[in-house]
This record gives sequence, C-alpha cells and structure tokens, in this order.
Amino acid sequence: MCGIVGYCGHQQAEDVIIEGLRRLEYRGYDSAGLAVVADGSLHWAKKSGKLANLGEELEAHPLPSSTQGIGHTRWATHGAPTDANAHPHVSADGKVAVVHNGIIENFVSLRAELTAEGVTFTSDTDTEVAAHLLAREVAAGATLTQAMQRVARRLAGAFTLVAVSADEPDVVVAARRNSPLVVGLGEGENFLASDVAAFIEHTREALELGQDQVVTITPGSVTVTDFEGKPSEARPYHVDWDLSAAEKQGFDWFMRKEIFEQPKAVADTLLGRWSDRGDLFLDEVRISPEELRRINKIVIVACGSAFYAGMVAKYAIEHWTRIACEVELASEFRYRDPIIDPMTLAITISQSGETADTLMAIRHAREQGAKVIAICNTNGATIPRESDAVIYTHAGPEIGVASTKGFLTQVVACYLLGLYLAQVRGMKYGDEIRALMDELESMPAKIRGCWTGSSRSTGWPARWPAMRMRCSSWAATSATRWPWRGR
Repeated sequence: MCGIVGYCGHQQAEDVIIEGLRRLEYRGYDSAGLAVVADGSLHWAKKSGKLANLGEELEAHPLPSSTQGIGHTRWATHGAPTDANAHPHVSADGKVAVVHNGIIENFVSLRAELTAEGVTFTSDTDTEVAAHLLAREVAAGATLTQAMQRVARRLAGAFTLVAVSADEPDVVVAARRNSPLVVGLGEGENFLASDVAAFIEHTREALELGQDQVVTITPGSVTVTDFEGKPSEARPYHVDWDLSAAEKQGFDWFMRKEIFEQPKAVADTLLGRWSDRGDLFLDEVRISPEELRRINKIVIVACGSAFYAGMVAKYAIEHWTRIACEVELASEFRYRDPIIDPMTLAITISQSGETADTLMAIRHAREQGAKVIAICNTNGATIPRESDAVIYTHAGPEIGVASTKGFLTQVVACYLLGLYLAQVRGMKYGDEIRALMDELESMPAKIRGCWTGSSRSTGWPARWPAMRMRCSSWAATSATRWPWRGR
C-alpha cells in the first residue's frame, strides 16, 4: 500500500512530509518523492529506492522553502520502479503535481484521449493521466477543487489522489474512492495521509472521509464535498494512541516491540465488555437481537493473517452458537457466486479496515441482504463504517509487517463475538459465559508468562541465548547472500 502525505500550514513542508513518509515506511515501497509550491512555481524531487536516496537528491538539489506540499512512497503497479515512474507526477505545463494510491482502471482510454490532444507522457504509470486531466481543467479556469471533482467523476477503479497547483498557494486537494485517506486537524495547519501515523507527531485530531469525497485543506480550513461538488459530511474523531506508541521504545525492531505488547493488547480488547447486569456487550452493534436469532449461516471473509484468525474463530463460533460457519478468502468471495441471503451473517476481519478485497466482499454480501459485523483495529476506517456492527480490537498501531498482536487480538475479538451470539441466541447461560470470559481475561498474564525472565533490552527470553545467537547468525548470513530480503 502506497504512503501518502499532504501538508498545508506554517512549518517547512519538506520536513513534515519526509518525516511522515518515514513513519509510513513499514508499508513497504520502491520509490519516494515530494512536491512543494513556492513563489508561484512547483518544485519536486523523486528517486527510486529508499527514502535515503531521496534525501541524497534533496541534499544535492535543495528545494526552496515552502509550507505547502505533497509526498509519496510507491509500490510499483503500472510501470517499473524507476525515477520516471516515481511520484509525484507533474502535468506537461508544470502547474499541477499529483500523488496517487490505487489503480485507475480506465487509464488506457484516458491516455489515448490525452495523446490525441498532443500531450506527451513521460512515465509508464496510470497516475500521470490524472496530472494531465487536472491541469487541463485548471487551464480552462477551474479551481483545483473543481478540477479534482470533475476528474474524479471520470476515473474508474480504486484511488486516492492528492494534488497541489502552482496557481493556488496554501491549498492541497484530495479525492478518495475505495482507498485510505484521513485528514489531520492541527492549529494553523492541516494534514492529509493514508495513515494517521504520518501526522501523529503533530495532532491526534482527525476526520474520517467517506466514499467518493473530495477534501480541500488550507492552513485554517477543511472543506469536504462529494464528487458532484455538493457539501458533504466527515466525522471527527480522536486518535487514542500517541507518537510513543509508534516508536520502537528501545526494542531493536517494531515486530519485537509488538510481540511484547501482546498482553496489553489482549487486555485492551477485553476491557469493558461486561455490563453491570452481567451481560456481555460489544462496541457498536446496530443489529437487533431478533435479527441475530434468525441467522442460520455465518461466513467469515478476510485476507492474509486475518483469514487465519477467522479459521481459528470458526471452531469457537460453531461450538458456542451451533451455527454453520464458513471461512472465505475475501479475494475469491465475490467471484464464486456464494450463497448469501438475509439469514446470513458475514463477519469481516481487517487490521486496517481498508483492505480492498475485504471491502468489496462485504459490499457484495450486503447487496445480497446479509448483515455484516466488522472486526477491526482502526477507528473510523471504511470497513467498519460500511458494516452493521463493529468490534474494535484496540491493539494500537501495528507497524511490523508480520502480524503479532494484530492476529492475537483478532482471535480474541472473534471469541467475544462468538460468546455474544451464544448469549443472544440463548445457547449459553450467563454463568457459562462469565466462566469463559474469566478464562479469556486470564490470558494476558499467561502470555506474559511465556517470556518470564526476559530482558527488555534484548526482547528475547534469557533462557534462549543459543536460539538468539543462531537467529542473529542467520540474519547476518542472509543479508550478505540475499540483500533484497532487507527491503
């Protein structure tokens, strides 16, 4: 997933953008770049490879001081990971720069249209068509916001576009369809990013954007419309973790840190689930008990590690509820014509809440009349917003690529859902549910006990020194033999 940062405020945009991109490095990428507006002109730099390459380019060819800009880290989709294909992409007149996350499915026809008009393309990407289309609208007299609304209506696929124009100082405009984008609300400054981690150092106040929305930020304002230009709503929310949660805090790697955060993550997932009446309750359930009692089939849809969490959950849910439960890969769900009806409950599991295949799967399920419950770690993400209910795992940011606390808290949330369904359907007595909850609530201490005698500085149990030595030796050898593994 590409990383996107946009900034408009009083700080040096280059510094804010580079630091934001650095916090998004965990997503993986093969090139990076940024563009700023200064003195009525666009200035940009981009390089394939790591952010360090971009840093060297900026040292050799510094950009002018600016308080407005956009940045990007790219995973190659259309076109190889080269300097030319790196973002941002700039229009032929040098007036508009754009960064993009997602895929523009109709870019071939749009590119042919622009080529027929005499536009020369300098990259192999689908993104470049957006830069030229935006510039064409701006040249015809549209504001950048109006241009984005018009261009977004013409694009097919899943995309987040963020753009700046040399003609509009202190303005950054973005459009969102089926791809993550969040607004950070600061004092005299505002931010755009594909993940709140990019701006958490500056603000914990954010706006969640809906589907097919355009947002315009200036240092003192945020305006949201739909693609037709009509005013639209965006829900404000507070990010409940801070910068320290996204730092390594003395651990060598984020993955090691997150392994050691598992006891707290599990405890937080279980926190506050028991009412004064002795009933289990969940975060946001907008499905009546009567509707849940009519359910005769459960389908869990997910990708990657979340899929494996669903496979574990299947056993508990079937055992406690006596409802047949299937587990499906979200990427295949829509294409095999699944048997779904209003008596089906779809459970979707996603760490980010933005997994594209999973989002498409739940939309398909809802079209067939099914109710959808999301299990998610990201407040305000698209999947929980489009579901009938959500259980948040409250695990905090997971930056390590291999899932640790994310997977474990997803399993715990699935267990909570299974017990809740058993309670609503009368399949378990209250004392039975309480006994099972007591077992779940004892898990954090038991997880912590797995590394009794551990050293925080090493992150490894003290009784495993030989294993640590072997792993360190293997890592050094693999880095020499296969340097690409470290990317």
